[in-house]
Amino acid sequence: MKIILADEHYGMEIGIYTLGDLVPDPQSGKTIHASERLKEIIEAARMADEAGLDVFGVGEHHRLDYAISSPPVVLSAISQVTKRIKLASTTTVLGTVDPVRLFEDFATLDLLSNGRAEVIAGRGAFVESFSLFGYDLDNYDGLFEENIDLFLKLNSNEKVTWNGHFRTPLFDAEIAPRPVQKGIPFWVGAGGSLESAERAGKFGTGLTMAILGGDPKRFKPLVDVYRQTSRESGHAPEDLKVAVTGHAFIGETTQQAKDEYYPYYAHYRDFFSKEQGRNHMSREEFEQLAGPDTALFVGSPQQIIEKILTQYELFGHQRFIAQMDIGGMPFKKVAENIELLATKVAPVVRKETKNSKLAAQADK
Repeated sequence: MKIILADEHYGMEIGIYTLGDLVPDPQSGKTIHASERLKEIIEAARMADEAGLDVFGVGEHHRLDYAISSPPVVLSAISQVTKRIKLASTTTVLGTVDPVRLFEDFATLDLLSNGRAEVIAGRGAFVESFSLFGYDLDNYDGLFEENIDLFLKLNSNEKVTWNGHFRTPLFDAEIAPRPVQKGIPFWVGAGGSLESAERAGKFGTGLTMAILGGDPKRFKPLVDVYRQTSRESGHAPEDLKVAVTGHAFIGETTQQAKDEYYPYYAHYRDFFSKEQGRNHMSREEFEQLAGPDTALFVGSPQQIIEKILTQYELFGHQRFIAQMDIGGMPFKKVAENIELLATKVAPVVRKETKNSKLAAQADK
């Protein structure tokens, strides 16, 4: 089976994303206001763009402990202070948004950003949006499947006739505005579900895997079924793309990174695990999660490089996106991490993955 690796002229894309959580700083006990959090997110995107990173993403939630409910609105603001960085939803809860409205919003973002909009669609870790927007949770999977199908048709055609189960039909409907790009890049997000990976392969979309901990090898079957299903569905191998997302924190040394990150990571986990009845994360548990063979990207720049390249050997993916600003972390630390990712990690990863692609071509 042919594995598609990173672009031969560039190497792997490197970026960052945020969910905009509103968690108290474990040091001060203070919670930043949503308005200030959004200003920091826009500034982080500007810094990432200026530093030469490739992707900036924002995720959708509909809870008081998150600041972002509308990714296209936030990304549109970001588009006006950035020049080249790609702007993605990470993720859009596709089961509870009308695909026509979603396409119009991201086509508008694409026009405002001169062709930088992308959609990463997921089913959502939380389900509040179903009752909030009047959708039946019993249709959780069916809505997701149908909305992918409709969005891809809207993406490819200026006029659409379509009929489904969960919304009114379209009859020769004009789909406007049209984006700058030929089509808005569309990815299916997967948190470990083979079904999601298979669905991405069937539709020929990109596959974005959220690998937030544990042994990354457990995600290899997702990539395999994605590529196999894509091939069986008749999609061109060169059109298939895989991305990895994960929590990350970079320090000058691995020990420094662990010491600085643990209070925020543990606080983040504790804050959002309280609904599940989990106990406080101990330092010992954190040390195990941050080990050299795990998927938690915490360490020196060299440690982060090694983890990314180890996963690259497994997946042959084209993109890595790091979530850094969690658990009430002060913006100063986020800014330092953006700089380290852009200056110490990204150049090495791009070079190594570019060389790997060239070597693979030479062996043919």
